Amino acid sequence: MNKKILTLFLALAASVSAFAQANISPAKAQSKKVILLGGVVHTGNGQVINNGYVVFEKGKITGVGDATTVRFAANDGEMINVNGKHIYPGFIAPVNTLGLVEYESIKATLDFQEIGNLNPHIRSIVAYNTDSKVPATLRTNGVLMAQIRPSGGAISGSSSIVQLDAWNWEDAAIKTDDGMHVSWPATPRFRGGFGGGRMGAFSPESLAERTQNAILELNSFFTEAKAYNEGAKPAETNTRFAAMAKLFKGEQKLYITANTQKDIVAAVNFAKKFNITPVIIGGSDAYLITDFLKQNNVPVIVKQPHALPNNIDDDVNMPYKNAAILYNAGVTVAVSIDDFWQQRNLPFMAGTVATWGLDKEKALQTITLNTAKILGVDKSVGSLEVGKDATLFVSTGDALDMKSNKIEKAFIQGRDINLDNLHKQLDKKFSDKYGIK
Repeated sequence: MNKKILTLFLALAASVSAFAQANISPAKAQSKKVILLGGVVHTGNGQVINNGYVVFEKGKITGVGDATTVRFAANDGEMINVNGKHIYPGFIAPVNTLGLVEYESIKATLDFQEIGNLNPHIRSIVAYNTDSKVPATLRTNGVLMAQIRPSGGAISGSSSIVQLDAWNWEDAAIKTDDGMHVSWPATPRFRGGFGGGRMGAFSPESLAERTQNAILELNSFFTEAKAYNEGAKPAETNTRFAAMAKLFKGEQKLYITANTQKDIVAAVNFAKKFNITPVIIGGSDAYLITDFLKQNNVPVIVKQPHALPNNIDDDVNMPYKNAAILYNAGVTVAVSIDDFWQQRNLPFMAGTVATWGLDKEKALQTITLNTAKILGVDKSVGSLEVGKDATLFVSTGDALDMKSNKIEKAFIQGRDINLDNLHKQLDKKFSDKYGIK
């Protein structure tokens, strides 16, 4: 009985919380030309224009350049003076469950994982919730796009890339089913301890054997799926094998989560067997094998620079340095965060990368153009260039610095979006209560 009462209480709490935030409707399509004039333009490709302009119309950028070399007529469009402010391309948050999770303590709001170990047929995009309150908190810090992916099992399913101001998942989608996600089987690390040299109920040998069996199962599935998709059309459809077709045709990327040096090498060699160049997610030890990654043209999406070292004898600051070491070695690298609710801190992770070995504009690329290249959407987003989507924002300060990041305006595909969110509403509510200005 108590359990039923608790469940009902949590459900009611969720309902009340859902109405705590004012309804924020997605912005309407851009109706007139917009000119951002006089700001510091960070193009996202390494270039900075100190007194620049950005012009966009019908959702696309039509001009970027030095404001001292052009003159705009007063009736040429909506002129927005951004002198002394900064213009950035919208940040992209890769590899997360944003919109698939709302309340971690309430099972009914968790929609990021399916039962089973091999689920390539799962599509995260159809479960993406555009009414989630979380994306609004990301927009406030300049994160305007995200890669939504499922998790769990050896093969989790397909991710998709969305913009964060939409009525439904169809409106949100920038690219659907961009990649298949695999978690490389990794043997738990044995640190010694009680139980006669055992880890719990398992010996190191039995754990290693279990990992090897998982790798064999993964290899067998890929082999059968490849044969299924390259052979004659079968009488009965195998939905799991059929879901791998785009991957083998090169129309979909393969994202493999792996962290140790040994696992990264094994994962890359596994993908090469099937003529696939993978993207490594995590890559805690990637800095140890930069030559291998570069030779194989393997990009890395580094997870959470604000973390503890992966190995007990690592430099304590290695998580901060990893992205810079990879970037400076010629590896295409992007930065991500694990938890869906922490995605708003993505720009500050890039700021940490800038402090530990990367030029500020190169660090910016790890959450803009580099990310767009890895995800395969760099032709439309990731930098401020003519012809690309007008997905960008204006900040009064450095957007990678927690102290000075203050987003005044943001546009997604040219639409002037609402930057309100539940955090701001609560801040105002209690600031008014205690007279805080």
